[in-house]
Parts: sequence; C-alpha cells; structure tokens
Amino acid sequence: VETTPETTSKTSTAVTSSATPPPSTRTTVSTLGTTTEKSTPPLTTSSPPVTTSEVSTTTMVTETSRPATTTAVRTTPVGPTTTTTTTTTPSSTTSPPSVSTSPTPVITSGTTPTESLTTTKGTTSSKITTVITTTTKIVSPHSTTTLGPTTTSSAVTTTGSDSWWICECIKAICIEDNKVEIIPVVCNPPPKPTCANGLSPVQVIDDDGCCWHWECDCYCTGWGDPHYMTFDGLYYSYQGNCTYVLVEEINKKVDNFGVYIDNYHCDARDVVSCPRTLIVRHETQEVRLATAKPNTMQVEVTVNKQAVALPYKKFGLSIYESGINRVVEIPELKMNVTYNGLSFSIRMPHRLFGNNTQGQCGTCNNNTADDCMLPNGNIVENCETMADHWQVLDPSKPQCSPGLVPTNAPSTTPVQPCKESAICELLLGSVFKPCHKAVQPERYYAACVFDSCVLPSLDLECSSLQIYAATCADQGVCIDWRSHTNGVCSYECPEGKEYKACGPTEEITCKTIQQNVTSTKQVEGCFCPNGTMLFDSSVDVCVKTCGCVGVDMIPREFGDRFTVDCQDCICLEGGSGIVCEPHECPKQNTKCEGEGFYEVNEVNSEDPCCPLTTCKCNTSFCTAKPPKCSLGFEVQSRIPSGLCCPVYECVPKSVCVHQNAEFLPNSSVFVDKCHNCFCTNEVNVTTQLNIISCEKIPCDISCQPGYELQPVKGECCGRCVQTKCVIRTASNSNIILSPGEFRNDPNNNCTVYSCVNIHNQFISSTSEITCSAFNEDSCRPGTISYLPNGCCKTCAPLESPTPCSVRQRADFIVYKGCRSVDRVIMTECEGSCGTVSLYSAEANSMDHSCSCCRESKATMKDVVLRCPNGQSMSHKYMYVESCSCQDTDCNNSHSSESRSREENDQENTLNRIKRAISLASK
Repeated sequence: VETTPETTSKTSTAVTSSATPPPSTRTTVSTLGTTTEKSTPPLTTSSPPVTTSEVSTTTMVTETSRPATTTAVRTTPVGPTTTTTTTTTPSSTTSPPSVSTSPTPVITSGTTPTESLTTTKGTTSSKITTVITTTTKIVSPHSTTTLGPTTTSSAVTTTGSDSWWICECIKAICIEDNKVEIIPVVCNPPPKPTCANGLSPVQVIDDDGCCWHWECDCYCTGWGDPHYMTFDGLYYSYQGNCTYVLVEEINKKVDNFGVYIDNYHCDARDVVSCPRTLIVRHETQEVRLATAKPNTMQVEVTVNKQAVALPYKKFGLSIYESGINRVVEIPELKMNVTYNGLSFSIRMPHRLFGNNTQGQCGTCNNNTADDCMLPNGNIVENCETMADHWQVLDPSKPQCSPGLVPTNAPSTTPVQPCKESAICELLLGSVFKPCHKAVQPERYYAACVFDSCVLPSLDLECSSLQIYAATCADQGVCIDWRSHTNGVCSYECPEGKEYKACGPTEEITCKTIQQNVTSTKQVEGCFCPNGTMLFDSSVDVCVKTCGCVGVDMIPREFGDRFTVDCQDCICLEGGSGIVCEPHECPKQNTKCEGEGFYEVNEVNSEDPCCPLTTCKCNTSFCTAKPPKCSLGFEVQSRIPSGLCCPVYECVPKSVCVHQNAEFLPNSSVFVDKCHNCFCTNEVNVTTQLNIISCEKIPCDISCQPGYELQPVKGECCGRCVQTKCVIRTASNSNIILSPGEFRNDPNNNCTVYSCVNIHNQFISSTSEITCSAFNEDSCRPGTISYLPNGCCKTCAPLESPTPCSVRQRADFIVYKGCRSVDRVIMTECEGSCGTVSLYSAEANSMDHSCSCCRESKATMKDVVLRCPNGQSMSHKYMYVESCSCQDTDCNNSHSSESRSREENDQENTLNRIKRAISLASK
C-alpha cells in the first residue's frame, strides 16, 4: 500500500493499492502536537479461497477541525486481500503542496455528479487528518470477510445486525463476531418529471441523505380582481367579497394551520373583487397581511391583532420583507407565503403537504382534475362555484354565510368586448420572451385582458405582469419589465432607496456580509444604491461603511462622537456598537428676586440639551390688586423699570357722566324731552369730567281745524288732540262740529250733519230729512212757511176742511239702512173728520168726541231695497186703497199741558234727526 500523506485545504488524498500486503502495519496517532506510535500485528483473514470474489480497498479520510467535521469515503476494487492503515498527520500553518489526483465520484442522480469528498465548513483552525484503510472483502452471498483481532479504528463497539453509515452513501452492517458488510449506495439519476403547474420540479434529498428525487412543489398564486392559479396550475377567476379558505389540511397534522383571504368589492358597481387581507394561522399565532390603502402595495402586518415590526420571529414563525413583498415563513414546514397588496403566492413542499390540501388553491397532487373540490369531497366542474363553498365565518362580514350554495356560477367574462390594454401585449412580446419556456404566459394574458376591460381605471392589469414576473423569477428568469409600461406600472421607492427589478431575496447587511449567500433567486423591490448596503434587516438605513446607526437613524463611522437624546455617545466597533453617557451641562448661578419673578428654563440654541435658566415675570404672582374706579374713570397700570408687578391709579376717561352712564365727546346725552343735550370736550376742573351742554326744544303750537293743543304728561310740548268732527260737505267745504252738535248743510237745509264721541273716537254722520206730502192748494194764501228744520213747508189750512180721502206721493223707502232703488208710489189717508169738545154741566167736565181719517182698506206690496254693502233685500210695505173717518179715544188735556202745533212739529223734526243719526252710527 502506497499512501500519499500530503493534504490540501479540502483534504484530497490519493490511494494506490497492491495485491501483496506488508507484514505489519505501523500506526501513528497525533493529537494537537503529541505523537505516539504503535505496532500492530497484521490482520489475518480466514476464509475459503475464492478466486472469483472481489476485494475492495476502503479508504476513510476523516478531517477534523473546529467547529465542524467532514468525512469522505472512497471505495475502489483491488485484489483478494486488503490492508488497514491508519495514519495521522498534523496540519501546519503552511499547506503542503497539493496532490494532483482524481478522486472517484459517486453519482447520485441529477445533472451534476456528487463527489464523495465534501468541503469543510467552519473557521480556519488547526486540523488533524486521519486516514484509515480497512481491509474488507465484498463477498458473494456464500462468502464472509473476517477482520483481524486487532484494530486501531476509533469505531464504537457494535452488536450483531447493527448498521451505521461510515460516511456519505457508505453503509456498514455488523453481521456477527466482528464480521462487517460494507454496502455502498449507488444512486441512479431519476427521470425529470413534468409538473402540472408548468413550473420546474425541485430536487429533494431522500430520507437516508444519500440520494435524491424530483418533486413538484405546491405553488398557488392569486392576483388582480382576483385571479387564481391552483397548486396544480388550474386557472380561474372568482369575484366573491367574503373571507375564504385558500389552503387547509385535509388530515390535520399541524395544529391550527391554514391560509385565508379576505376579498372585497373594489368596484363601485360591485362587479369584481380584490384581495384586502391575507391571513396565516399556525399554532398559537395569527398573522394578518392587510392592504393599508386599496389597490396599493402598502401592507400592514399584525400578529394576534397587534402591530409588529419587521423582521419578526417567534414560536417557529418569521415575517420579513423581500423586495416588494411581505413574507411569512414557517421553517419547520418549509413553506412561505408572500403578499404585496395586489398579489399573493403560497409555496409548500409536496413531501409534507402532497395529497393533503383543500380550499380555493385546490389539491396538491400534480393533477388538475380534482382541484375544484368542495368541502364535502365532491368534485365540481366549475372552480368559480367551488370557490364560494369555502367561505369562513368573519364577524366583520355578517352578510356572508359559510356553506351558502350559490344559485348560479358568477360570470368572469366581460359583458361587452373591448380592446385590451397595450400593457397586456407585453406578456406575449419580446419583453417576457426569455420566460416563455419556463412559464406559459397565456393564462396571465387572459387575466390581464379581463382586468383592463372590467376595471380600466384601476390599472389592475399591472398585477398580472407583476405576478408573472415574480413566477419567472422564482423559476430563475428575472425580467426588468416596469420600464416598458410608460409609467403606468412604475414603482416609487422611498428616499435613499432605488428600484431594482432583479434584486436579492435577502439583501446583504452589515451583519450578514461575512456569511455565504446561498440563495440565487431574485425579486423586484427597493434596495440600497450601489456602493451602499443595508445596515440591518431591522434598521432600514443604507450605509457606505458598517459603523453604527442610533435611534436617530443616522449612520456613523467607528470612532465618531455625537450627541443624541441628550446623551454623549461614541460609535465603537464590537459590543453593542454605541456607548452613551449622560450629557453634562455647566452650572448656572441664576437667582430671581423681586415680586412676580420666577425661574424658567429656555432652549439653548448652542446646546439644546442644556437649557438656560432665566428670570421671567408672571403678574399672576403679584399681590397688589387693581382699584375699583368711579364712573368716568379707568384703571391705568404701569410697570416701573426693573420691576415685575404693576402700579395702579385711576385716571379720567375724557367722557361725560349722566345717570350712571358714560358718554363720549360729541355724542347725544338724553336729559329730558324738553332739551337737546350733548357731551362737550370741555373738562370740569373740579370733577375732571367732560361738561354736558343743553338747549331747550322749541314747541309747535299750530294745530289743524278740529284739533286743540293739549298738555301731555312726560312731554315738553303739548300735543294736538282732536276735539271736534271735521265734515267734508258736497261743495268741498269743511264743517266743524262739536260732539252732540247738529248743523244743516249751508246749501241744503234737508241735509243735517252731526258729531258724536264714542270711546274717544269722533264720528261724524250725514242725515237726509224726508218731508211729508205738502199740498199748497189746501193752504190759506200767505200762510206757507218752513218748519224750524228749514227743510219742510207748512201752512194754515183753508176754512172748509178737506174730506178724508186717499192721497198718493212718490218717495224712497228706507228700512234698516237699505233704500229702494227708485221712488215708490205710496198712499196715505188725509182729510178732516169731526172732532167736538163740549162742556157737560152735569159732569162738570169737557166731553170729547174724536174721529180720525184712517185706512179702511189696505194691501201689502213688495219692493227691492239696496243696502250700503252692495247686497239687496226684499221688503214689504203697506199700500192704502181707501180711507174713512173712524172714531177714536180722546185724552184729557189741560190748558197748562197743551202744546202748540209749532212745538209739536219741532219735536217731531228733532226725533227724525236723532233716528237718522242713530242709523248712521250703526
């Protein structure tokens, strides 16, 4: 056996074996500089001679370093015997020359063979390389290989039927009595399958850690208003506005696990829906990724209804930012959920969730036939119908009822055809052409056309391009597409960041710059400009050099001294980075004396942390109170120089004072009604008040006819008060009458004017005197005269009396103030009848015999009367047809009681006038 002891930094050792072993084996053991040597008898092999069997030389190379250890194994066929050699070589600071060797690889499967030698992880340190060569015979089923009684291997003692891995892909099985069978595991490359969702399969290491196989991961996405791509790649759109199950386990293996989505109608017509909140539940935690503003990528994160800062990590769940996305990752389940306000994606390993998912994301089994599965396990043809069955109870949406079966499948096709947006054409054009082989764009194009037609004002078509670009990036094809949308789908970054379409999923920070970055996937988002890096995942500040960042979010270099929050700080390398101590301020000797002064701290412009103590005046601390001044005076205060409290005094206000009121100069002052007074600018030396000047008011003593000037209480001049009636005659002249006075019209004695005072109201009336029929022929000549009323005529009758007969006359009939329209022919009895007065001596008195000319036959006739209010009334009056002398009683009369005919006529006339006045007043 020839062993080349040289090693490289990755311990590559070449071994050459011959058919004849040496007589003995020398073992050298070195531990951290201490070397010992042992002599070991040669191994003996007891077995029947077998010429056709293979003998294998197994070389075990063990490389030890702190803190990691890597073991590599190589097996090569050799002759019938094998020698075990253990050699320990201490490493030095200078690596020996590398040996040009070609170690035999072990092909597991896949596109790249896997070498049996693996590199060493960890920090640089001293290393001990141990080479153990074990002579083992790979026998046929009828042969055995027996190890010698002595060995210097550090292997543990095992019993029969035990097995263990010597190194990668080399398995040792203890048969019995130190009989060990070595079985190398040879991996054959499995064929690469085709995933139903159109994505590339992933390599998954077998449970033994040696070989691997292909699997199609569960990858579900949703975007727009909204469109879904199930785990197995089935595309559909659904416009529900409730909260739904995206994915849950059929057989519950993880406690309280599920992903849910809260949709809402994002259009005023309630035609389409958009995602509002993505909910992730895992064991005791519920994560909500909520869109802060509709149709934006502003996302707020809460855990168990409490807002949290990112990155967040607790109870096996972590939340962080990756480009434009918020990512919820559960490492134990090897799954992650991303959301950016417009789209989401769920990635789950098939080996943990295959054939065990249900919800709107379908079943993850690489078969789209059963993706539209209902909660009861039935399969329907329409996924839009299926989606409505996955409602969950949401207290904020009482209109939603879980389990409600829709009557008709919702329509996801625009009612009217429209021309798709030019942005959608980018999916099929040259911009995304590098990704067409990895991810088919047709379904994303259909979703984009739908969004641009149904909601052209919301620019939701950008979400179709965004989710397609994200899926392409997940498949290793990154595309810068936003610059081709003419600003429609632009993405604005905050100050200090710049947009990159192909940025790292985990941005390098000052804390991770020394770590090896293994992820090659890219995402779009806002990143630090070239030449800078993120200080920390929890401190969103870009720095040029990795120094310190304090609470003021200002980057500083090591050694910088600064003051923040009134702490004197220094940025140091190592430890917590920033060390602070309280800021010291100089002492001040400020003392405030005098009433009203107090100490106050003011901001120091030169040193904001050290306020300046100054004396301020507060008059509320003063004990002196302002005096109460009399009317016309006011309090005036002044603060003497150097003092705080004011000095008060009463000073005149330059006003006039009258009856507890103040008047400004030149303003009117009411003293009484008989004078006009005003306030002057002259000052009374004694009172220090302005003088009031007054003038007597002249009176107007001329009154109109019918009015008299009478004194009025409380007024300086009398007031014209009506005392008589003023009557306007037909000839436009005025007649002045006192109450109770009557007067004939100067031009017509038959018209009588009168005046009455009723409740201090002067009422005038006009009366017309109607005279009885007068026949001048029955008068004695020279006896015709007027009655005292001056209107009606009278005379002395002839000697021969006129016999009693009917006489006609034409006159107006007046009744209750109403009058006939025309004169009416009326009849009356007139004439002399016998009247005798004789003295009776027997009776010693006068005997009277009287007869009157009275009607003997009369009838009632109708006439229409016109009233002053314009109405008409029917009236009956008596028409005399015949007259005769009829006896009547004669009253006793004495000469002293007799009245002359002239007096009776005057009385009758006066009664007529009173009746006329009474009717007028009514």
